[in-house]
This record gives sequence, structure tokens and C-alpha cells, in this order.
Amino acid sequence: MQRTVAVISAGLGVPSTTRMLADQLAANVVARSAQQHIEVVLDVIELREHATDIANAMVAGYAGPALAQVIERVAAADAMIAVTPTFSASYSGLFKSFFDVLDPKSLDGMPVLFGATGGSSRHSLVLEMAIRPLFSYLRANTMPTAIYASPEDWAGSGSNPLDQRSGQGAAELSAVLGAHLQGGTTPEPGSAASTSAVVPWKGNGAGDAVGNGAGEAMPGHRAKRALREAESMTSLPFEELLAQTRRP
Repeated sequence: MQRTVAVISAGLGVPSTTRMLADQLAANVVARSAQQHIEVVLDVIELREHATDIANAMVAGYAGPALAQVIERVAAADAMIAVTPTFSASYSGLFKSFFDVLDPKSLDGMPVLFGATGGSSRHSLVLEMAIRPLFSYLRANTMPTAIYASPEDWAGSGSNPLDQRSGQGAAELSAVLGAHLQGGTTPEPGSAASTSAVVPWKGNGAGDAVGNGAGEAMPGHRAKRALREAESMTSLPFEELLAQTRRP
């Protein structure tokens, strides 16, 4: 059983603490998922490598071939890990611009574990004041635990608070991946099921539906996107819209 996780890093340097945090979260998700017999394939995307294409897409209104391929990879993933550096108590412009050029429906229902790095712990509110609202607007399924890393967090190793927070966030994402894969309900964050193997439920086994606890399947993020796209939306004829613009 295999799941793909897109790892988005908006770090600007090489190396960068943003990429370090993204790698740490990704490694924890792989390890936690392996306990549930889920093979996680990581698709790492360094946004700085596509900065020019992202800027061009913002101006031109369409993505070039290389960026379009990246966007397709993100939309095809089963889940996402996204990490940004913090500038002036908010996400970086590169990070925001990338999500601005995505189809707004591409993250509908997608499980997302996100984090941020910064030069001071004073920036940690960026997680709840800026990044979570962004993904909520895009209808993503954000994990309850978000991870912020400041310089002092990298000083220790083993059982330091950053490792604990990363492990908790990874456990939550792994539990959601397991529930989607098994076609079962998503465990409550912090419950035993969210930090260990997920009990199998009846489902289609395709990762496109989860149960509601009563054996009835509910759509996963891909199915939800398809349903939204299939919904017929009534629009006014062009002539009537044009006439409305000319009314005083």
C-alpha cells in the first residue's frame, strides 16, 4: 500500500532550516506510516528552484511547462507537508505566490501538515494567524499540530521539544493517511489511534473514500474535488452579464 506525500519547502538558502524542518517532518511521516504498513513516497519540491516560473505565472496568468508539471504533481499527491520561512511575522512571498498559482480546487480536502521557521520564537504565531487560514481558504484538511522551529530548537537532539512536536504532527498525518487508505474514519487527534497503527475499516481500499463510522463511505479529497467539478453551476448569459455592467 503506497501513498504519495508532496513536500513543499520554501527555503531560500542552501542549506536552509526550512528544508531541514521539511525533511524532519517527512522522515517522521515515513516512519509512522511504516508502522501502519503504508509505504510513503516523498515528492520533494524546492520552490526556490521554480521562483522565476512562479513570478512569470503571477504576471502572465498561466504556468509554463516546468511549473505546470510541479502543479500537477501537487494535485496528484495524497497529502502534503508544507514549510515556509517567516518574514515580518508572515509566510514568505515565494510560498504564498506558489499557492496563488495553484488551482484553488486542487487542495480541496487534502491532508496537510505545515510548519515554519524563523529567527525568533516571537514569529511562532505565523502558524495560526497566517498559514492555517491560507490552507483553510483552500479547503485543505490541516492537521491540528503545526510546527515552528526557531534557532534554539536546533541546538538539542533526541527528545527536545521540536522532535516531540514533529513526531506529534507526523502521527496525525499518518493516521489520516491510514484512514483514507483503509476507507475508515479519521482518528481523533491525540487519541491512541492517531499515534499508532490504524484499525482497518471496510472501504474501497483505493484511498478515495473514508467511512463515517456507520459503514457509509464519504469521499476523500480526490473524490470531493471531482464532485465539486461535476456540480452544475447556473450562470447568466453573457449578454445579461454585459447589460448588468452598463446599468447605473
